[in-house]
Amino acid sequence: MTVHIVARFVARPECVGELRTLLLGLLAPTRREAGCLRYELLTNTADPTDFTFVEEWADDAAIDAHLETAHLKGTVVQSQPLLAADLDVRRYAAC
Repeated sequence: MTVHIVARFVARPECVGELRTLLLGLLAPTRREAGCLRYELLTNTADPTDFTFVEEWADDAAIDAHLETAHLKGTVVQSQPLLAADLDVRRYAAC
């Protein structure tokens, strides 16, 4: 059974461009990871400060490995001063 992740980043208004660039940098390296089936970055059309990753992983081991990558850990640290709210990451399974 695949694992689905929804990860939401909300930027401070003055940091939208910087956060967008930072988050876009995750796409290529993450999509190359073993077990990554889908990794999309979405922007809320009603709120440009709201960015959401929608992810699908082959299994728990794949997402757990992703959480340990240097590119993800670095982005999380670098994003902290740009955020207006705490990072919200949720893990789902299909019904």
